[in-house]
Amino acid sequence: MEGESGSGSGEVKKLKLKLYSFWWSTCSVRVRIALNFKGLKYEYKSVDLLKGEQLSPEFIKLNPSGNVPVLVDGDTLVADSFAILMYLEDKYPHHYPLLPQDIHKRAINYQAANIVSSSIQPLQKVATLKCIEEKISSDPDVKLAWAQHYIKKGFVALERLLKDYAGRFATGDEVYLVWFPASSMSVPTNLYIQYAAQCAKI
Repeated sequence: MEGESGSGSGEVKKLKLKLYSFWWSTCSVRVRIALNFKGLKYEYKSVDLLKGEQLSPEFIKLNPSGNVPVLVDGDTLVADSFAILMYLEDKYPHHYPLLPQDIHKRAINYQAANIVSSSIQPLQKVATLKCIEEKISSDPDVKLAWAQHYIKKGFVALERLLKDYAGRFATGDEVYLVWFPASSMSVPTNLYIQYAAQCAKI
């Protein structure tokens, strides 16, 4: 695992926040987006998932589930992207809010985020597809069909949920917890299926 930041080496020691992340991890991407929106500086600690660094004894001490991202804030350690986002929102609420003030719109953001993090992503991630390969079939088409099924089901649910709330973005005209452009709602299924096809080849 390697550490880096956008500043000189002298500043790395001053950074309170550390993010254990991997460039390919979409869970990590959403946390990096939130950190940048909130203007929070952090030290980037690379965990190479393709090399299996997330399963090393060193990393398992940080997160027993062996997943990125993990955020370290002083003496506080938080794993799981959704938990990290909620932590950042609670601790740094005035640094670009990730949730709207309206309680109903907040609930819609929670619902949409949970569809992605619970009903789509875990069911088509690399670890899941590898398990299918080992336990069910090594045929890449079987893995791809599995991923396509849950990606499509999840995006159909998102479209139905957000159709009455979308503005410039998923839940209005501001970037919140669920931030993707509303105009992308008709195309992401194809984009994610292409991504799943690449994962199926690994």
